[in-house]
Amino acid sequence: MADERINKRAQRASLAALEVLIASDTHGSISAAARALGLSQPSASATLRRLERDLGLELLTRASRGATLTDAGRAVAAWAQTVLAASDRFEQGVAALRTAPTPRVRLAASLTIAEHLVPRWLTQIGADTNRRPDVELIVRNSHDVMDLVLADDADLGFVEGTSVRRGLRSRTIMRDTLVVLVGPQHPWARRRAARASLAELVAARLVIREEGSGTRDILVRALAAAGAQLPDHLPHLGSTAALKTAVQYSDAVTVLSELAVAEDLDRGSLIRIEVPGLALDRRLRLVWKDGAELSAPVREIAALVTAPRAG
Repeated sequence: MADERINKRAQRASLAALEVLIASDTHGSISAAARALGLSQPSASATLRRLERDLGLELLTRASRGATLTDAGRAVAAWAQTVLAASDRFEQGVAALRTAPTPRVRLAASLTIAEHLVPRWLTQIGADTNRRPDVELIVRNSHDVMDLVLADDADLGFVEGTSVRRGLRSRTIMRDTLVVLVGPQHPWARRRAARASLAELVAARLVIREEGSGTRDILVRALAAAGAQLPDHLPHLGSTAALKTAVQYSDAVTVLSELAVAEDLDRGSLIRIEVPGLALDRRLRLVWKDGAELSAPVREIAALVTAPRAG
């Protein structure tokens, strides 16, 4: 087990390499990325080749007129954005430790809530008192979030599933809807009504979240209520960005939160498909350990996220 952990650390991509990949995607070429990052073009090219070797993937298609990202390269670049954002939060957290002690709050949130709701809340925490707590955010699927709260490794949790584990208390923070999605070139997207039957959905090339995620839990229960079930051995991915990329560049079908894909739907990079008879509404919940004594900053966050919202 220890050897496996050492090998995994040795194979991890460097943040610098991920930064070069993202810059290549953003600026359209390796040479432009190198200029933006203050690197030489040969150094940037060598960095990307090492990244391809480390990951075992072809990330770029190289030609005489330059290099472009492959589908895999675009997917990795999308995931790398999340990694670098997490690294930035890490650096900010370490810097905060060097200042005067501040109240500390540990939050655990499912992916959708962490990406689309928590950042909004963090800008409001402590705004009235000008004393912002030091917030640690752990992003896991809903099942793991509940484990963290029960183990006292998180003060509050935010989950998406249909049920709450024994030993936890909960409160609904808002309602959300899952949507069936395809890319703009998918045959369903070209239908006049952008609609598919339940049988077509189950028979489609589905790519969904992993077991333990609230999104998958809701889908499984909705299908069961409609008299259907997921096929065995479906491919699954652990992030919203990965699923969106997979659908945009293939004939795959996925199911994601409406919160997570609103901008994609507006741009037309993803197409919403109606499936009559499939109810995909859900509640997003705040959870905390039954009997736990919550600190003042934790109570403030709980009050903030459960406050009634206009509209």
